[in-house]
Formats: sequence, structure tokens, C-alpha cells
Amino acid sequence: MTTYKFLGLTILAIALLLSGCREEIPVKTPQETVPVAQPNETSTDFLDTNWTTEQSQPILDKTMRLHMAYDSTQLSDGEKQAVQELLAAGARLHTLYLDQLHPQNREIEARLAQPGTRQDLRDLFWMNDVPVALDLDYKATKFLNAEDFTRAKNIYPTGTTREDLDAFFAAYPERENEIMDLRAVVMAATDENKQMAFKSLDEYPTLEVLHPGIRARIETAQVYFGLPYSIRYAEDMFYIYDRLQAAASHIEDEDIAFARYLRSRARDMLADNYDGSDAMWITGDFTGNLNAQIGSYETYDDNLLGVKSFFSLSLLIKDKAKSEELSNSLGDIQAIENALPYTAQKQVSNRIPVGVYNVIADFGQSRGTNTATILPNEGHLSKQFGRTILIRSNILRNKRIFQTRLSNFVAATNSNHHKDMDLEGNFYRTLWHEIGHYLGPIETRDGLDVESKLQETGDMFEEMKADLISLFATPRLHAAGNYTDQQLRSIYAAGILRVLRKSKPRRTQPYGTMQLMQFNWYLDKGLLNYENGLVNINYDKYPEAVESLLREILAIQYDGDKAKANAFIDKWTSWDARVHGVIAEKMKSSEEFRFRLVTYEALK
Repeated sequence: MTTYKFLGLTILAIALLLSGCREEIPVKTPQETVPVAQPNETSTDFLDTNWTTEQSQPILDKTMRLHMAYDSTQLSDGEKQAVQELLAAGARLHTLYLDQLHPQNREIEARLAQPGTRQDLRDLFWMNDVPVALDLDYKATKFLNAEDFTRAKNIYPTGTTREDLDAFFAAYPERENEIMDLRAVVMAATDENKQMAFKSLDEYPTLEVLHPGIRARIETAQVYFGLPYSIRYAEDMFYIYDRLQAAASHIEDEDIAFARYLRSRARDMLADNYDGSDAMWITGDFTGNLNAQIGSYETYDDNLLGVKSFFSLSLLIKDKAKSEELSNSLGDIQAIENALPYTAQKQVSNRIPVGVYNVIADFGQSRGTNTATILPNEGHLSKQFGRTILIRSNILRNKRIFQTRLSNFVAATNSNHHKDMDLEGNFYRTLWHEIGHYLGPIETRDGLDVESKLQETGDMFEEMKADLISLFATPRLHAAGNYTDQQLRSIYAAGILRVLRKSKPRRTQPYGTMQLMQFNWYLDKGLLNYENGLVNINYDKYPEAVESLLREILAIQYDGDKAKANAFIDKWTSWDARVHGVIAEKMKSSEEFRFRLVTYEALK
């Protein structure tokens, strides 16, 4: 056991310090009484009745394998040592992410790591993060002998429904914030679960100092209680704490700002409140070559309430020359905010921290081919400090990925559009998608957080807003001389590629749902028309179609009206097999790859 349970006055020092700072391949309740420590044994043979190679091979044949290089030549010796510590933290965060998704995932991960396990099953689990895969007919099927994959994931009690939680909030309105907390697992208020929580607090007294009143709150809880991540996963969190502190020690003589961020983030993860370290991350002048997204932010995997964040770590090497060039070319961001079709414009900074990076390795929710990130998401941090943008250049500019995407565009569109899009167009569309998250309403009309009001629909509307602001900004940046005519056309074409779907999305898929809605809106407004099995783009109708939809989305966000949001989704998610289905089949028949499997040289 670590020494943290005996930190004494250091515990109080940490608490005082904290109080002063504070993109998408798809892949019951937890075993509530399972100890916090990672299980060493399994009572289930997950390889019993697993998929045969005849079932897995067609999927793997359609899988693009990408291996991300790790060029450490520009790193100092201290940075190389820090990388190793951060990779170890990332691996543990990835295990926590798996744990959040499925109650048996930790055991599955350990079982598949055993010698002699079939590589195809390892690959499927690496790609999907759960024991479920999509087949070539887009049917989700278990490929291992495991419990069902449910909307409750492993962050709500088994079998919990939205109706159960709504009834609880009606009976205990004073407990809603506790259950809705961004970084808390919802537990059934059984004696066993309470004792499990108290055991963590007894072993790690630091956590009770950082979460004042937590013991009394758990003791008196009825039906459910919210257990902060740091308590639910205490042993793991202190391991990650050690790795981040060690990484900071290796670089503090050469990049003190990044080292301070790592130390602050280590402490903040124990408090489940990132305010202090997020402020340092956004405003810090990192002079070295490394940056990292660490912790839990995004709520896309929460299909029940849409409010729980999931773990990730993305370790990056900065391209300093490209970062400086990009920062200087953003243009007047305030002018774009002022032009948005809503009435609550805010003051924003024209100097958003934006960096161009090459991915060393991604873990947890960020693993895959995530092209860019803008964080943090909390409105109060955005208002006070802004946000930071991380552009993953070695993914966004990957020619193999681009060619696959281009083949979809060519298959779906009229031949006169086939040369409209190039790699740079998608780069700038993605960049301004991330900036788009920074613009528009961050609070509702009554001063509350937008996503907390829209709940499970919040992510979908936020992503659509960002898509639309990117396209709304494009003609204005073109008029200001930031883009050439060809770049304007290419960004517009990338916006259409964004909304082409190979299957009808499930309502719980925020990206797919908002893409389908945009496509249907564009058809309705004449930006797109369907003829002879192909899509034609009427570029002259682009600005009006985008602005009219953006006006609707901003109004829904600013009003914070979930009923209106759901009605809007219902209206614009129709799927016509004679139109959508034909386009989908054309794209599927032309594809070489449908899935991606990403590995990292740094993890060898």
C-alpha cells in the first residue's frame, strides 16, 4: 500500500492549494461490491462461445491499420523520461476507461493479454473497447462471452433507466447535483457499496479532506449516491498521481510551466475538480516540446444522462513552427462571434491557445483517429480563461485516412464535384469546428450551463453548432483574404463529406444524429439535391442553408429547452431508403476500409 494514507499535514496543504486554484468509430450496474483494486482472477471464460475467425476476419479485412511513429529526436533526455511516465499513466487511464464502459472489461483486458490468445479477438477489443463489434451490416454483436453492453455502462447501477433517475430527482431534488456530477459514479445505496466507499476513504484519508462531507453524505444516502471517481478508483488514481509527479520531476528544469501543470493535474484528479490545472493548461507558456490532455472531460459515452465524463490521455509532441503559423492566421474571431445569428454575443479572445501536434500515443476515450480537441468544456472556465485547441497533425494530414474519406465523397457525389475537396480543406474545416466550440452560447437564457439543461441531447447540439460555425465562418474568412477560392470550395466540400452517412445512426450516437440532421436540412434548403443516385452540391445556397440551421441550433441552446431539442431531432432524422439508403450503399460498395485500428510505436 502507498504512503498516502499517512500524509498528515501534507493532506491539509494539498487541500489548501486546491482551494486556491481550483471524431468516432462506434464501437450494468457495475459489480457494485467488487473491490476498487483491479481484479486478478476471472470466474468467466470470456473465450467460451466467442466469434470464430470466419466471423472476425471479414471485419478485420475492412480495417485500416495505422501505426503512429514516435520520433523522439527533438526531445531532451528529461522529456524522454517524462514520456515513459506519461505512457504508464495513460495505460492505467485506459484501463479505467474500459472499466467505465463495461463491468467485465478489466477482466476481459487481462484475459486477452494472456499468452496464446487469438490475435483477431485482441484486435477487435482494441478497436471497440467493449466485447461488442459492428459487423458489415452495421449490426452490433457480442464477439466474446460477456454480459450485455447497456446504456448504463458501468457508471450507473445495472438496469437503471432514465425514468428511474427522473423519479429519484423528483423525490430527492436536493441530491440532483450530486448524481449529475461530471466526475462521479452513480452507485446503488446498499450497505455493501457504502462499505466499499468507506474502505477507500479509510485507506486514503487524503480523499476525505479533498471531498469535505463525503462520508456523511454517503452514510445518509438513500436509493443512489454519487461516488467521486477518485474514491471509486482510489488505488488507480494514486498510481496515476505518482506517474504525473514523476514526469514533472524529469522536466521541471527545462519546462517549468508544463511541470507545474502536471503536478497540479495530479492533485486535481484526486479532488475531481480540474479548475486549477485547467487554468494552468490554458494560460501556461509551455516552452518544451510536450503537451498532454489528461483526465476525464467528454461525455459522449454517457447514453443515459449525457453528463458523465470518461477517462483519456493524449500525449503529444508540438510542431512549434506550424503552431505559430496557424496561430497567426486565425483572423478576427470576435468578428465571427459578433456575426452569429443569436442575441447573446459575448466577448472572446482572438488569441486562442492553438497548437499543432503529432500524437505519441492516445489512451481511453481519445484513442483512435481523433483529429482535434478543444478543452475544457465547463462554461465558467471558458468565460474566465478561454480554451485550448490541440490539432493532431499526423492524423488530420494522414494521406491514407484522407484517401479513404475522399473515396466516400467521390462515390456519393456528382462527377463534377470529385475535384472539389483536398486535404487542406478538411484541415481548416476541422480547425474552425474546434474554434466553433468556443463561440456561441455557453449559458442558457436563465444563466445555467447549456449541456446540463439539454442533458443527453447536449453533446449532439454542441457538435452540430461547431460544424455549422465552421461553415458559417468560411465565407467571411474568404472575404477577409484568409482563404483562396479553391480553399473556400474545398472547405465547403469537406462540410458535405461530413454529413454523408453509410447507415442510419442510433439516437444515442451524437455525431451520426447531427450529421443526418444536417444532410436532411441541406436537402430541404436546396444546398443538396438528389438525382440518379448521386448528390449534387449547389454552392451558391451554402451560406443561407448554414445560417438558417445555425440560427435554430443556437436558439435551442440559448433557451436550454430539452423538449424543443428532442422535437427538433425527431423532425430532422428521417431516413429514406430510396435516398439515404442508395447513397449509403454506393459509399459502402466503393470502400476499401470501414474501420480503423491504431497502434503506437511508443508503446512497443
